[in-house]
Amino acid sequence: MSRQIGLDVLHLRRTPRLGHAEYCSSDAIMRDVEARTGKAFFDGWDIDFVWNTDDGPIAWEKAGRCTDMGHAEFLEGGVDRRDARACPFHDPEEVLAFDAVREYGAPELGALTEYYEKRYWELAGRFPNQVVTGGYYRSMMSGAIQSFGWEMLLLAAADRSGFARVLDSFFRLSLQHYKAWARTSVEAFICHDDMVWTEGPFLSPDFYRSEIFPRYAALWKVVKDAGKRVLFCSDGDWSMFLDDIAAAGADGFILEPTVSLDAVVAKYGQSHVIVGSKVDCRTLTFGALEDIQAEIDATLDVAFGCGGFMFAVGNHIPSNVPVENARFYYDYLSSHWARG
Repeated sequence: MSRQIGLDVLHLRRTPRLGHAEYCSSDAIMRDVEARTGKAFFDGWDIDFVWNTDDGPIAWEKAGRCTDMGHAEFLEGGVDRRDARACPFHDPEEVLAFDAVREYGAPELGALTEYYEKRYWELAGRFPNQVVTGGYYRSMMSGAIQSFGWEMLLLAAADRSGFARVLDSFFRLSLQHYKAWARTSVEAFICHDDMVWTEGPFLSPDFYRSEIFPRYAALWKVVKDAGKRVLFCSDGDWSMFLDDIAAAGADGFILEPTVSLDAVVAKYGQSHVIVGSKVDCRTLTFGALEDIQAEIDATLDVAFGCGGFMFAVGNHIPSNVPVENARFYYDYLSSHWARG
């Protein structure tokens, strides 16, 4: 692990090896790292970058209306399972009358900055050997999903201008948080927004380009003007919007395997930070060791040509990945990631 490697990757400076980031929820894998190395997971796996977002001290579900779509079992023992609750919005008209700032409230800027600065240093103290990011999770579309659930969101989105007004309220709420994060000591900031599905956009591409990406640009400018590196993160396949995200000002991309790594590297490998790989958690879970090796090798074929590359299993390492597969993944990767 090396905080310096993490910083150098973020600034496109040459590093002795590829950068490394992982999002792992498996207690069994973490225990295995402890048993083998006597170190914490992030140090034992030479991780340079801690993915962190925080949406502030106000819990939306306590401040106003929110839709809980439930949660399937993902963590060990199914501790994260939740049943869905009834949506508090009864028709699209209620959604179209919604204002996120009025509903949830925007904390005072000074107090919000103090909250984020304290949270950052708490995490930086826990992970001194890694770059710890700041970030905001429910930037716009993710906020709308959290509030309305999918059914009401899609019904309301049929009214394009009305839904744009609703999204603007999430933008205004996010802007207060971005301004606060910009005043903190973080060196990198993650804009998370799940704006697409696995198959791609669920609204007209023109809507994204006219209503969403200009607002991203306004949000990111606040953070970039404060000297932070901005990384964009979304689940799903947003390949068709790669140029739009770059044009809006993102300094880097955090990818799932659904986005073509070859296409990203070909166009932005020298100008942007790339966090991801061709390694799919489904391969880690169900594939043979040679399948895992093949996806690592395919990633390495393009990664060494990048100005700043952070190797990661882009769609997470979940609890059902066999420990021996995860062990092989790290051992093989770490023995091949040094630059020549």
